[in-house]
Amino acid sequence: MYKIMLADDEGIVIDSLEYIIKKEFGDECIVEHAKTGRSVIELAEKFRPDIAIMDIQMPGINGIEAMKEIRKSNGSVLFIVMSAYDKFDYAKEAIKLGVIEYITKPMERTKIISVLHKGMEMVDREREKRSNDLMVKEKLETVVPIIESGLIYDILLQENFAEDIDNYKTMLGLSASFAYMVSIVCGDGQVGSRMTNAVGSSVRMQQHYQEVRECLKEYFDCIVGTVMANKLAVLVPYEKERMDYNERIDLIDKTRELVRHMRRKTNISFRIGIGRVGELREMAESYNEALNALSITTGSVAHADDLPIGCDYAGDYPIHLEKRLFEEVEKGEVNHARATAGSFFDWMVENNPDSLMEIRLKILEFVLWAEHIAYEKGGMTYRFGSRQDYLPTLIKADALDLLKDWFQTKIADASRNSLGKREEKSNSIIEMSKEYIKNNFNKDISLDEVSRVANISPYYFSKIFKEGTGQNFIEYLTGIRMEKAKELLSTTEYSMKEICSMCGYSDPNYFSRSFKKNVGVTPTEYKSV
Repeated sequence: MYKIMLADDEGIVIDSLEYIIKKEFGDECIVEHAKTGRSVIELAEKFRPDIAIMDIQMPGINGIEAMKEIRKSNGSVLFIVMSAYDKFDYAKEAIKLGVIEYITKPMERTKIISVLHKGMEMVDREREKRSNDLMVKEKLETVVPIIESGLIYDILLQENFAEDIDNYKTMLGLSASFAYMVSIVCGDGQVGSRMTNAVGSSVRMQQHYQEVRECLKEYFDCIVGTVMANKLAVLVPYEKERMDYNERIDLIDKTRELVRHMRRKTNISFRIGIGRVGELREMAESYNEALNALSITTGSVAHADDLPIGCDYAGDYPIHLEKRLFEEVEKGEVNHARATAGSFFDWMVENNPDSLMEIRLKILEFVLWAEHIAYEKGGMTYRFGSRQDYLPTLIKADALDLLKDWFQTKIADASRNSLGKREEKSNSIIEMSKEYIKNNFNKDISLDEVSRVANISPYYFSKIFKEGTGQNFIEYLTGIRMEKAKELLSTTEYSMKEICSMCGYSDPNYFSRSFKKNVGVTPTEYKSV
């Protein structure tokens, strides 16, 4: 169905156009008309035409001015302009307004029909485009919350976050370099800094999740996670590295209003904590700050910058170097960690040249924490007396170059162990397993049995065994057995049944089929060669 509006001050023209349209298009079209510029503008607002056939010369407001007004409220209407005069200036103005055809009176029937067909095709294409856009938007409304939840999950658990962050930013259209986290906690009521009935209210917040999400999107340009217990984590992108005082006050006021708004919408009590601004990779820390802010105050809204939580650094302390150093240690980036340790040491010497004891203490602090990371991430075995020479070594070292070398060496060792010990442990498991298979291949051994000996789950054992040997467990065991079978067939006079048993097979027929499959000939054929 197409809505067509006719605008002309001559009744005969309108009657002729209506006759042509109804005869050619029948019930496909609804036709309305007006005879003055003002009346056509008013009609357009009520009728919302798809196509408007406009005369330029009309009483009062002319056709060009009327089209300008109509375009303000109806951006999709298609104009067809008609005039008794072929005026070039009018034609130029009409083109600017997106007119699809400029025709002169008297109008030919075939010309009118041709232009209307053209307009209807354009309306159909635009309707199809709008339909497709709505379909895409509908799908995005389903997909985007899943992607947003994935980003929040990665932020909180640091699950391959560095690798995924660019993908998330692209998919969600994030351009800001900084952000802060918001923690929303719900309950039936509040006792001190704690919300009551966390379990029951979490169920209710889950039921009202869409309403809560819409409220948050209304107040913030934000990324919303999923309900976890009675908490909801929210990421708010931010353009600047720091939030100034006035912005913080405005944010707190807006968040207090948000708490009241969500309470009215859901009949659930909420408290909201706000963390500090930082880079995306630091948002797990910002979220913890938001939670801590709520834990030490009883207000409905708490901002980390208002409260004595976290750590502030005096002067120009290079916190960026400190954070980078431990990130590199954790990733096992030996050379980068060593270089960053050197840069931090140079900063200490340059800014505190007479503080040798403080430099020693800072070095020791960093080395112990780097080794703590290596123990946790690298699967190392802790030994109580392994650091007994650290203090004596540092106390004896009076030269700065000796201290720097010890510092960088220990940091590099921790970084190397953070990654290398995991690989070393996996290699040790594989070698132990291969030795066990070598000594027990003639028995009825299984993957479950060998993984139990290695003291890891069958699933994980299967994974690292394939990575370490290039074969799965059965392929490796069969290879060992086939090599032993070939040796026995070539160098001894044992019977097939005895060789079958000595290689770990209880069924001679199965042994023979397996031998043929892996070696290419039967055991008898192999022995006779």
